[in-house]
Amino acid sequence: MAREEFVEVPEDNDLPSLSQSDMSKIIRLHADYLQGKHGGARAVIKFKDISGLDLSNSDLSQADFTGSRMAGINLSYCKLEGATFFVCDMRNADLQNSNMTRSDLRGAYLSGANMTGVNLDKADLREGKIMRRDKKGVLTDRDRGFLSGTKTDLSGARLTNASLKDLDARGANFSDVDLTGAMIQQADCEGANFSNANLADTDMTNAKFSRTNMKGAITANSLLTNTEFYDAEQEDMRGDQDMGHKLESLGKSLEELLDDHHTWVSSAGKSGEQLDLSGYDLRDILNLHKYEMTAIKAVGATFLNQNLKNIHLQHAYLDKSDFRDCNLVNSDFRASSLKYALFSRTNLQNANFGPLYFTNIDGSKRKKFTDLSGVNFRYADLRGADFSHANLSGTDFSHAILDRATFLDANLNGALLKGTILE
Repeated sequence: MAREEFVEVPEDNDLPSLSQSDMSKIIRLHADYLQGKHGGARAVIKFKDISGLDLSNSDLSQADFTGSRMAGINLSYCKLEGATFFVCDMRNADLQNSNMTRSDLRGAYLSGANMTGVNLDKADLREGKIMRRDKKGVLTDRDRGFLSGTKTDLSGARLTNASLKDLDARGANFSDVDLTGAMIQQADCEGANFSNANLADTDMTNAKFSRTNMKGAITANSLLTNTEFYDAEQEDMRGDQDMGHKLESLGKSLEELLDDHHTWVSSAGKSGEQLDLSGYDLRDILNLHKYEMTAIKAVGATFLNQNLKNIHLQHAYLDKSDFRDCNLVNSDFRASSLKYALFSRTNLQNANFGPLYFTNIDGSKRKKFTDLSGVNFRYADLRGADFSHANLSGTDFSHAILDRATFLDANLNGALLKGTILE
């Protein structure tokens, strides 16, 4: 049941701000409070704006941040046991390796937060709503824009290797979340939304996922002993058997296959053979980023979680391939076909999706563009990426970071830009 706050609170745009020095004083007094020292005071920071402040490595256990705006705050390596973040705006917060055991996160907005290695054991992620009485004494919802809802929202957050044992997350939003390697034992996630979430290598022993939305979620290599999926939506959910063929079935090593491919490229197709990895599971190939893979064909291939930094994939055919949660910094995709590929949460800083120029037999020049129509870039980091002349029709950039990206003469018809950062 949602908790209710019967207090007079300011409108969201009028939250008083606290400075870094203000918070340093509060943290010092709170440390004395935790140690039982005279003059100590519990940190009660209700309905304040502390966005962007650095509170890393602090012990703020039992602190109360109810209703505060904390977007982009640094709470990494903090001790936050039993702390209250009721209906807080914590978008894009850094919570890496923080201990949030038994914390109250009801109704919190954690979209895009980095929660790698966080401990959420026994945390409360149920619904939460701020209420107040009007002048006639009638209870009304507090109007807080995007926080007017009641569900705890972790959409697009990174929770790799996090501990969520005995978690109460009934009705919470985990859509597009990376939970790779997380411990979700005995958690109650009934009615939660895990659509398009990455749950690979997770331990969901004795967890309850009844009536959850698991559409497009990945559960490969996960431990599902006594896990309940009663009445869950499982359309396009991908388990071990859905990740694709293993490379060993081709009968040759990747090096041998690439030798044939490079011969095919250098001879303009007259000898050798084009490398076709369509439908293959490439997650476990070591050092894949070191291979020259120009002009390969890999339609519907799975690259999930791979380190592909600096990889060369120019003029390749990669439609419907899965690159979710990959490291693709400085990657080269020029002139490739990537229609309906998945790049959710992928790091694509300085990636090149521009055109390639070719010389015809008569010496004239022609230009081949990159096709990214229908691609999913939700929550991806695309800072400095080059989309010059690319086909981006119907591409989903929701909540992606596009600072300093280039869109010179790109086709953006029907592209989705909800929540996109475009500085």
